[in-house]
Amino acid sequence: MPRLYCPAPLTAGAEIDLPEGAARHVQVLRHQPGDAITLFDGRGGQWQASVLSMGRSRVQVRVERHEPIEREASRPVWLALGMPANERMDWLVEKATEVGVAGIVPLHTAHGVLRLQGERARKKQAHWQAVAQAACEQCGRNRLPEVQPVQELSRWLAAPQSGDPADSPLRCVLSLAEGTRPLTQVLSEVAADRPVVFLSGAEGGLSPAEDAQARTAGFLPVTLGPRILRAETAALAALSLAVL
Repeated sequence: MPRLYCPAPLTAGAEIDLPEGAARHVQVLRHQPGDAITLFDGRGGQWQASVLSMGRSRVQVRVERHEPIEREASRPVWLALGMPANERMDWLVEKATEVGVAGIVPLHTAHGVLRLQGERARKKQAHWQAVAQAACEQCGRNRLPEVQPVQELSRWLAAPQSGDPADSPLRCVLSLAEGTRPLTQVLSEVAADRPVVFLSGAEGGLSPAEDAQARTAGFLPVTLGPRILRAETAALAALSLAVL
């Protein structure tokens, strides 16, 4: 049974037209009126629905019952990272969504090859959000991780932190410099449900100045071990240690 994201708020008994992408998916699978599908709107849980009618470009469904199923990690984890080049960022967004990331912040960093501005940056953000959506449909998550707009690292670090400091997330920077602690050790010392923000660089890691700036901003320098990992591998490994 296909799982499809439908951003409109869903209610039992509603008869709705599926958004274009979801409708196309149902048509490609050659579903017929009466066939069952699963919908989720990102607000929690999922909905059972059935196909009412199929048109050339329109698919109408009836929303039936809500299932309060959640598959989120007990610890919310955000990845703020220098964007890896080529298709690696797509791969990272997809796999991080499957593992359970709460959100992703794409950053311009000193060693990063990928540079995005203006409309191109907005299109890439929308593309990565769509990658996360497709990954949620595949892996069973009912809440979409947020892919934020592309930002400069320095501006992101300078943004004020909101909320009660006692409830603030643990902020860690994946660092190649001296003075790091093993991430597994750091995680063992905090509550299992405490939110975490991981900052990591693009190819080549963060520059010494960026590493120092992150530490000044309150990020704890951590290491994943003695081997040097690719940018996308390091971010995904840190996420996995925190949520799995």
